[in-house]
Amino acid sequence: MARDSSATKARLLDAAFSEFAAHGIAGARVDRIAEAAQANKRLIYVYYGNKEQLFDTVLQRALETGSESVPFDAQDLPGYVGAVFDHLVARPDLMRLVQWKQLERPGITDAEAESYRGKIAAVEAAQRAGVIDPGLDPEDLLTLAMGLAQAWSGAAADAAGSAWPPARVARHRETVVEAVRRLVRPAEKA
Repeated sequence: MARDSSATKARLLDAAFSEFAAHGIAGARVDRIAEAAQANKRLIYVYYGNKEQLFDTVLQRALETGSESVPFDAQDLPGYVGAVFDHLVARPDLMRLVQWKQLERPGITDAEAESYRGKIAAVEAAQRAGVIDPGLDPEDLLTLAMGLAQAWSGAAADAAGSAWPPARVARHRETVVEAVRRLVRPAEKA
């Protein structure tokens, strides 16, 4: 029975991810999630409480999966940002989910804040070690780096709506990585 329960929960989370990424919280429909998951709608309420709690679970799961797929490395911040860029290019639905969260539920969760504090501490340590320019505020630097990694996710098509060719995506990735490399490069000693 637990096996069926786990499989049903996984199907519900997968279906909810797609629904929330496409429609946001307000536009998502529990009926569509249940139908896509081939599950009883009542189970959503049993397992997750309500639609907002289901969204929170879906978002937390997506962020944890992203953190596992792209481990943070302050010692190689340009490489990390390139890996985040790749992850977002491969998962445009993830960025849409995050954008819906920012629109409909601004602010950050405790888990997001804790993760961010850990990354800031790692950047500070890299600054002390001389790997990253200590003249920049670590929080500002991290915000800039992450912003660059995400900058093209909303513009992955040309004006006609056609997806960018792989060469153009690669050029954008190189630009992002180089920009972060320049941001973190320690100043040369005179």
